[in-house]
Amino acid sequence: MQDKRSMAHSYSAAQPAVEINKVLKNTYMLLSMTLMFSAVTAGISMAAGIGQGMGLLLMLGAFVSMFVVNRTAESGKGIIWIFVFSGLMGASLGPMLNYYLAMPQGPSLVMQALGGTAIIFFALSGYALVSRKDFSFMGGFLFVGLLVAVIASIANIFLHIPALYLATSSAIVLIMSGLILFDTSRIIHGGETNYIRATVSLYLSVYNIFINLLAILGITSSD
Repeated sequence: MQDKRSMAHSYSAAQPAVEINKVLKNTYMLLSMTLMFSAVTAGISMAAGIGQGMGLLLMLGAFVSMFVVNRTAESGKGIIWIFVFSGLMGASLGPMLNYYLAMPQGPSLVMQALGGTAIIFFALSGYALVSRKDFSFMGGFLFVGLLVAVIASIANIFLHIPALYLATSSAIVLIMSGLILFDTSRIIHGGETNYIRATVSLYLSVYNIFINLLAILGITSSD
Protein backbone atom coordinates (compact mmCIF):
# COMPACT_ATOMS: atom_id res chain seq x y z
CA MET A 1 0.00 0.00 0.00
CA GLN A 2 2.84 2.32 0.92
CA ASP A 3 4.61 1.55 -2.37
CA LYS A 4 1.48 2.45 -4.32
CA ARG A 5 1.21 5.75 -2.48
CA SER A 6 4.87 6.51 -3.15
CA MET A 7 4.43 5.72 -6.83
CA ALA A 8 1.33 7.91 -7.03
CA HIS A 9 3.16 10.75 -5.30
CA SER A 10 6.14 10.43 -7.66
CA TYR A 11 3.85 10.41 -10.68
CA SER A 12 1.95 13.51 -9.51
CA ALA A 13 5.24 15.30 -8.79
CA ALA A 14 6.59 14.42 -12.23
CA GLN A 15 3.55 15.81 -14.06
CA PRO A 16 4.38 19.53 -13.52
CA ALA A 17 7.95 18.91 -14.71
CA VAL A 18 6.64 17.26 -17.87
CA GLU A 19 4.31 20.20 -18.55
CA ILE A 20 7.10 22.73 -17.93
CA ASN A 21 9.42 20.92 -20.33
CA LYS A 22 6.65 20.89 -22.92
CA VAL A 23 6.12 24.65 -22.56
CA LEU A 24 9.88 25.25 -22.85
CA LYS A 25 10.18 23.09 -25.96
CA ASN A 26 7.18 24.69 -27.66
CA THR A 27 8.35 28.20 -26.71
CA TYR A 28 11.84 27.79 -28.16
CA MET A 29 10.50 26.12 -31.29
CA LEU A 30 7.94 28.86 -31.90
CA LEU A 31 10.48 31.57 -31.07
CA SER A 32 12.94 30.26 -33.66
CA MET A 33 10.17 30.07 -36.28
CA THR A 34 8.92 33.61 -35.61
CA LEU A 35 12.45 35.03 -35.68
CA MET A 36 13.12 33.35 -39.02
CA PHE A 37 9.81 34.65 -40.37
CA SER A 38 10.75 38.16 -39.19
CA ALA A 39 14.05 37.85 -41.05
CA VAL A 40 12.16 36.95 -44.24
CA THR A 41 9.71 39.87 -43.95
CA ALA A 42 12.59 42.23 -43.08
CA GLY A 43 14.37 41.13 -46.27
CA ILE A 44 11.21 41.70 -48.31
CA SER A 45 10.69 45.21 -46.91
CA MET A 46 14.36 46.05 -47.54
CA ALA A 47 14.11 44.89 -51.13
CA ALA A 48 10.90 46.88 -51.57
CA GLY A 49 12.67 49.97 -50.20
CA ILE A 50 9.79 51.03 -47.97
CA GLY A 51 10.16 54.38 -46.22
CA GLN A 52 10.20 55.29 -42.54
CA GLY A 53 6.54 56.29 -42.63
CA MET A 54 5.49 52.86 -43.83
CA GLY A 55 7.87 51.29 -41.31
CA LEU A 56 6.11 53.19 -38.52
CA LEU A 57 2.70 52.05 -39.76
CA LEU A 58 3.90 48.44 -39.81
CA MET A 59 5.18 48.83 -36.25
CA LEU A 60 1.82 50.21 -35.12
CA GLY A 61 0.09 47.30 -36.83
CA ALA A 62 2.43 44.92 -35.01
CA PHE A 63 1.50 46.39 -31.62
CA VAL A 64 -2.21 46.05 -32.42
CA SER A 65 -1.70 42.43 -33.46
CA MET A 66 0.26 41.79 -30.23
CA PHE A 67 -2.87 42.51 -28.21
CA VAL A 68 -4.81 40.14 -30.47
CA VAL A 69 -2.15 37.46 -29.86
CA ASN A 70 -2.61 37.79 -26.10
CA ARG A 71 -6.41 37.54 -26.44
CA THR A 72 -6.21 34.44 -28.66
CA ALA A 73 -3.22 32.75 -26.99
CA GLU A 74 -5.39 29.98 -25.54
CA SER A 75 -6.65 28.93 -28.97
CA GLY A 76 -5.22 27.85 -32.30
CA LYS A 77 -5.79 31.36 -33.65
CA GLY A 78 -2.95 32.52 -31.44
CA ILE A 79 -0.45 30.72 -33.69
CA ILE A 80 -1.73 32.60 -36.75
CA TRP A 81 -1.66 35.95 -34.99
CA ILE A 82 1.82 35.53 -33.57
CA PHE A 83 3.11 35.11 -37.12
CA VAL A 84 1.16 38.21 -38.18
CA PHE A 85 2.78 40.04 -35.25
CA SER A 86 6.33 38.84 -35.92
CA GLY A 87 5.95 39.37 -39.67
CA LEU A 88 4.94 43.00 -39.18
CA MET A 89 7.72 43.52 -36.63
CA GLY A 90 10.27 42.16 -39.08
CA ALA A 91 8.94 44.19 -42.00
CA SER A 92 9.10 47.38 -39.92
CA LEU A 93 12.88 46.89 -39.64
CA GLY A 94 13.38 47.36 -43.38
CA PRO A 95 14.03 51.14 -43.40
CA MET A 96 16.33 50.97 -40.36
CA LEU A 97 18.37 48.09 -41.76
CA ASN A 98 18.75 49.83 -45.13
CA TYR A 99 19.95 52.94 -43.30
CA TYR A 100 22.64 51.06 -41.36
CA LEU A 101 23.70 48.97 -44.35
CA ALA A 102 24.33 52.20 -46.28
CA MET A 103 26.82 53.32 -43.62
CA PRO A 104 30.56 52.62 -43.89
CA GLN A 105 31.09 49.07 -42.60
CA GLY A 106 27.28 48.79 -42.39
CA PRO A 107 27.07 45.03 -43.13
CA SER A 108 29.68 44.42 -40.44
CA LEU A 109 27.65 46.44 -37.91
CA VAL A 110 24.49 44.46 -38.64
CA MET A 111 26.32 41.14 -38.32
CA GLN A 112 27.91 42.26 -35.04
CA ALA A 113 24.48 43.21 -33.68
CA LEU A 114 23.04 39.85 -34.76
CA GLY A 115 25.95 37.96 -33.23
CA GLY A 116 25.82 39.95 -30.01
CA THR A 117 22.07 39.37 -29.71
CA ALA A 118 22.50 35.62 -30.22
CA ILE A 119 25.30 35.43 -27.62
CA ILE A 120 23.27 37.37 -25.04
CA PHE A 121 20.14 35.28 -25.57
CA PHE A 122 21.79 31.86 -25.50
CA ALA A 123 24.06 32.76 -22.57
CA LEU A 124 21.27 34.13 -20.38
CA SER A 125 18.58 31.60 -21.22
CA GLY A 126 21.16 28.82 -20.84
CA TYR A 127 22.17 30.16 -17.43
CA ALA A 128 18.53 30.31 -16.29
CA LEU A 129 17.94 26.75 -17.50
CA VAL A 130 21.07 25.30 -15.92
CA SER A 131 21.01 27.20 -12.64
CA ARG A 132 17.20 26.81 -12.18
CA LYS A 133 17.30 30.04 -10.14
CA ASP A 134 14.11 31.99 -9.55
CA PHE A 135 14.50 35.47 -11.02
CA SER A 136 10.95 36.59 -10.26
CA PHE A 137 12.33 39.15 -7.77
CA MET A 138 13.61 41.17 -10.75
CA GLY A 139 10.13 41.92 -12.10
CA GLY A 140 9.47 45.22 -10.30
CA PHE A 141 12.97 46.57 -10.92
CA LEU A 142 12.85 45.70 -14.61
CA PHE A 143 9.42 47.31 -15.05
CA VAL A 144 10.55 50.57 -13.42
CA GLY A 145 13.80 50.57 -15.40
CA LEU A 146 11.95 50.03 -18.67
CA LEU A 147 9.50 52.83 -17.86
CA VAL A 148 12.36 55.25 -17.17
CA ALA A 149 14.18 54.20 -20.36
CA VAL A 150 11.04 54.69 -22.48
CA ILE A 151 10.42 58.16 -20.99
CA ALA A 152 14.06 59.11 -21.62
CA SER A 153 13.82 57.83 -25.21
CA ILE A 154 10.68 59.89 -25.86
CA ALA A 155 12.29 62.98 -24.31
CA ASN A 156 15.36 62.56 -26.50
CA ILE A 157 13.21 62.72 -29.63
CA PHE A 158 12.97 66.45 -28.85
CA LEU A 159 16.33 66.93 -27.09
CA HIS A 160 18.55 65.18 -29.67
CA ILE A 161 21.34 64.43 -27.18
CA PRO A 162 23.64 61.68 -28.59
CA ALA A 163 24.94 60.74 -25.12
CA LEU A 164 21.39 60.26 -23.84
CA TYR A 165 20.52 58.14 -26.87
CA LEU A 166 23.55 55.95 -26.20
CA ALA A 167 22.68 55.69 -22.50
CA THR A 168 19.05 54.73 -23.12
CA SER A 169 20.02 52.15 -25.76
CA SER A 170 22.53 50.62 -23.35
CA ALA A 171 19.95 50.61 -20.57
CA ILE A 172 17.36 48.89 -22.78
CA VAL A 173 19.89 46.17 -23.71
CA LEU A 174 20.51 45.53 -20.00
CA ILE A 175 16.79 45.57 -19.14
CA MET A 176 15.89 43.20 -21.98
CA SER A 177 18.72 40.91 -20.90
CA GLY A 178 17.20 40.87 -17.43
CA LEU A 179 13.79 40.10 -18.95
CA ILE A 180 15.24 37.04 -20.71
CA LEU A 181 16.30 35.72 -17.29
CA PHE A 182 12.94 36.72 -15.79
CA ASP A 183 10.78 35.18 -18.54
CA THR A 184 12.82 31.97 -18.79
CA SER A 185 12.68 31.61 -15.01
CA ARG A 186 8.88 32.05 -15.06
CA ILE A 187 8.55 29.18 -17.52
CA ILE A 188 10.89 26.93 -15.52
CA HIS A 189 9.05 27.55 -12.26
CA GLY A 190 5.55 27.30 -13.73
CA GLY A 191 4.75 31.01 -13.68
CA GLU A 192 4.04 31.01 -17.43
CA THR A 193 2.21 28.00 -18.83
CA ASN A 194 1.20 29.41 -22.21
CA TYR A 195 3.97 29.02 -24.79
CA ILE A 196 2.47 31.60 -27.16
CA ARG A 197 2.61 34.35 -24.54
CA ALA A 198 6.06 33.16 -23.47
CA THR A 199 7.22 33.39 -27.09
CA VAL A 200 5.94 36.95 -27.45
CA SER A 201 7.82 38.03 -24.31
CA LEU A 202 11.11 36.47 -25.39
CA TYR A 203 10.67 37.68 -28.98
CA LEU A 204 10.30 41.29 -27.81
CA SER A 205 13.43 40.99 -25.67
CA VAL A 206 15.47 39.60 -28.58
CA TYR A 207 14.07 42.21 -30.98
CA ASN A 208 14.86 45.13 -28.67
CA ILE A 209 18.34 43.86 -27.87
CA PHE A 210 19.12 43.65 -31.58
CA ILE A 211 17.89 47.12 -32.57
CA ASN A 212 19.54 48.78 -29.57
CA LEU A 213 22.85 46.95 -30.05
CA LEU A 214 22.74 48.11 -33.66
CA ALA A 215 22.10 51.67 -32.51
CA ILE A 216 25.02 51.52 -30.05
CA LEU A 217 27.36 50.13 -32.70
CA GLY A 218 26.20 52.78 -35.17
CA ILE A 219 26.86 55.62 -32.71
CA THR A 220 30.24 54.36 -31.55
CA SER A 221 31.46 53.59 -35.09
CA SER A 222 30.67 57.13 -36.24
CA ASP A 223 32.75 58.74 -33.46
